[in-house]
Amino acid sequence: MAHDTQYVLGTHDEEIARLELQHRVWRGRATVAWQRAGFQPGHRIVDLGCGPGFATLDLARIVGPTGRVVAIDRSRRFLDHLREAACREGLRNIDPVEGDLDDIVFEGAYDGAWSRWALAFVRDPRSVLSRLASAMMTGSIIVFHEYFNYASWRTAPETPELDEFVAAVIASWRGAGGEPDIALVLPAWLEDLGFEIAQMQPIVDVVTPAEPGWDWLMAFIESGRKRLVAIGDLSQERSDAIGSAVRSWAALTPVVRMVTPAVMEIVAIRR
Repeated sequence: MAHDTQYVLGTHDEEIARLELQHRVWRGRATVAWQRAGFQPGHRIVDLGCGPGFATLDLARIVGPTGRVVAIDRSRRFLDHLREAACREGLRNIDPVEGDLDDIVFEGAYDGAWSRWALAFVRDPRSVLSRLASAMMTGSIIVFHEYFNYASWRTAPETPELDEFVAAVIASWRGAGGEPDIALVLPAWLEDLGFEIAQMQPIVDVVTPAEPGWDWLMAFIESGRKRLVAIGDLSQERSDAIGSAVRSWAALTPVVRMVTPAVMEIVAIRR
């Protein structure tokens, strides 16, 4: 379980519930992206950094019983959650693979690949892409949802404590060897590796307390600040101050809004 301890927010039940909420918020956009990519029955798709497998289950329904979804994650606990969910739903077309993306060997050939906030956490994302490219068939398509400006996460009216929290998350992320704004370099790497960029689309929302995206961000603030304290990247005093300030700010509803961290949707075709 050593790999599980390396997760930014851990792999406990609370985090699985937060990731389920996150997938519900982003599911519509992911589904549209998969449709644009042409994912269809019979395809073999790899889900990079699948986590507890919420997107994996949706992909498995798309590719159907004649297709396969190879779900890769380094957390055994997350993969166990996926196996149990797949069993409950009678999905037998999922192949969970336990492994670190920095070390994994991609076996076979894929019609498509999906990655949401996975390459941002690995030590050598270019190497991961290079190995993945070798397993992608001509005409196969990769879809990425990755951040390109995490610091765009702001509040209106401004809350300095939220800015402090976002800066601490970014510093901790990079300190662990990741890069939150990985989408800025992905297009050039993909082109170097023989892909054609079919689409790049920025995704930035302004959300209010009445929208699901609000709950997603607030849940991350609560989990994130506790995790930063646990790993020594934020003091308990500052964490408490951030939590108090954000709650006080949110109580100003309905005049408050949050700008989401900026995501880039990248669709690339293997040539």
